[in-house]
Amino acid sequence: MERINAIYARQSVDKPDSISIESQIEFCKYELKGGSFKEYKDKGYSGKNTVRPQLQQLLSDIRKGEISKVIVYKLDRISRSILDFSNMMELFQEYQVEFVSSTEKFDTSTPMGRAMLNICIVFAQLERETIQKRVSDSYYSRSQKGFRMGGRPPYGFELEEIILQGIHTKRLAQVPEQAAHVRKIFEMYEKPETSYGDITRYFSEQGIRFYGKDLIRPMVAQLLRNPVYVRADKEIYRFFKSQGTVIVNEEEDFDGIHGCYLYQGRDVKEDKNKNLKGHMLVVAPHEGLISAEQWLNCRIKLFGNYTIKANRRAVNTWLAGKIKCGHCGYALMSIKSRSGRQYLRCTKRLNNKSCAGCGKLYTADIELYVYLQMIKKLREFQTPLGYTKMNVHPRVKQLTVEVEELEKEIICLVDSLTGAGETLSNYINKKVEEIDQIRQDKMNEIITLANSVATPAQLERIVANLTNWEKASFQEKQFALDKLVGFIKIRKGSIEITWKI
Repeated sequence: MERINAIYARQSVDKPDSISIESQIEFCKYELKGGSFKEYKDKGYSGKNTVRPQLQQLLSDIRKGEISKVIVYKLDRISRSILDFSNMMELFQEYQVEFVSSTEKFDTSTPMGRAMLNICIVFAQLERETIQKRVSDSYYSRSQKGFRMGGRPPYGFELEEIILQGIHTKRLAQVPEQAAHVRKIFEMYEKPETSYGDITRYFSEQGIRFYGKDLIRPMVAQLLRNPVYVRADKEIYRFFKSQGTVIVNEEEDFDGIHGCYLYQGRDVKEDKNKNLKGHMLVVAPHEGLISAEQWLNCRIKLFGNYTIKANRRAVNTWLAGKIKCGHCGYALMSIKSRSGRQYLRCTKRLNNKSCAGCGKLYTADIELYVYLQMIKKLREFQTPLGYTKMNVHPRVKQLTVEVEELEKEIICLVDSLTGAGETLSNYINKKVEEIDQIRQDKMNEIITLANSVATPAQLERIVANLTNWEKASFQEKQFALDKLVGFIKIRKGSIEITWKI
C-alpha cells in the first residue's frame, strides 16, 4: 500500500492576529512542492492535550501504515505538551513517519534535529503555562475590582451593560418577579422551624418554577449561602472576617446597599460553599435584595447543619468502639428501652435489616462478662504491658498542630467581635465556645497519650475487684478496656475477645 503525506492544522480561537487553518495549509503545501496530501483540521481545540478529533484520526491512520510524512505550520499546532509530543515522536519513529515543521525547518532524521525539536516543545509548553498564568492573573485582577466574571446570573438577577472604571462590563440588575421569590425564600428560612423541604413544597404548591423546573433543595441551599443577595454592611464585613475570608474592600465600602461576589480562593481547594476560609469577597456594583440582618440569620442557621462538634464520646456503655457484630463486622450500639434498660443492637440491622444481628443482648450482662474476662486475663499476665509514654507519638504531634490552628481560629473570631451587632456577636460567642471545647478535648487527648503508661498494677487498681470497678469513672473503665482489649465480636450465643496482651 502506498503511503501518503498528511498536513495537520489547528486553530484554537479565531482572532484577527491568529493564523487561519487555510493559511497554515497553504504554508505546508509549499513543503510538498505539488505532491498529493491529506488534510486534517481541528478548529476550536487547544493544544494542551491530544483530545482533538482530527488529530486522533491522523494518529489512527499512522498506526494503519497509511502516512509517510506529517507536515505542520508550526510545532505548537500539533502539541504544546512535552509528554504528548514525546509520545507522538515515538509513534512517528515506530512507523517511520517523517515530521516537518514548515516554518521551523526541523529534520527528525538526525539526532541534532530531534534535540532541537525537543527544545522547541519545551518552550511551547512554557508558553502555554505562561498564557494560563496570565489568564489566571487577569481573572483575579478583574474580580478584585468588582467586575462580573461570567457565568449565568444568579436567580433574581439579569445582566445589564455598564462602564466600570472606564471599562465596558456587566453588572447584575433585579428581575422583579424573581427577586420577590428570593425574598420569600429568605423570609421563610429565617424562621427557626422552616426547613428546605418546607420551602420547596411551598413553591411547588404555588406552581412557581425556577428556570423552568421545580425548586429543589440544593438550589435553596446554594441561594441562601450566596452573598450576592445581601445588602452588605459592616456586620457582613465582620462576619466574613471571622470566617477567615480574604476581603478585598475596606470596611467602609460595606455601605448596606451593594451585594458581594464570593470567588474561589486562588490556592484554596476546599469548596467555598462548605468553608469560607481563604476565599475572596468583593463588594459588587449591584444593589442587594436582602437585609444584612436577615441574611446573617439565615447564614448562621445554615451553619447549624455543618457546625463543628466536639469529639463524640460514648455515654451509654464503656464498651463502645470495641464491640462489633460477629456476622457483619458493624459496630454494636447500646440503646435505651422505654423501661430504662439498655440493650445492644447491630447498627447495620438498625439501618436496613440486612444483617441477622446478635439476638437480644442486654448491655449490663455483656459489660459484666467482659469485666470478668479482663480480671482473668490480667491475673494470667503479670509482666509489664510494655506501653511507653506517647509524648513523641505521631498522634500527639498532629494534635498539637490542630490545637494551634484552633487557637488561631479563636483569635480571629474574637478580633471580629469589635463593633459586632447582637446577631453576629451571639454567633461568634457560640462559635468560640464550640471551638474552645474542641481545643480542650484535643488537649485532654494529648495529656492522655503523653501519660498513657500502663502496667498490670495500675490496671489492677481499677479492675481488681467489683467494688473498685463500680466506683471507677466511665473514662477509667474505657482506659482499662483500651489497654487490655483489641476488639470484641459477638454472635448469638458466643463472645470472642481479641486481647492486646
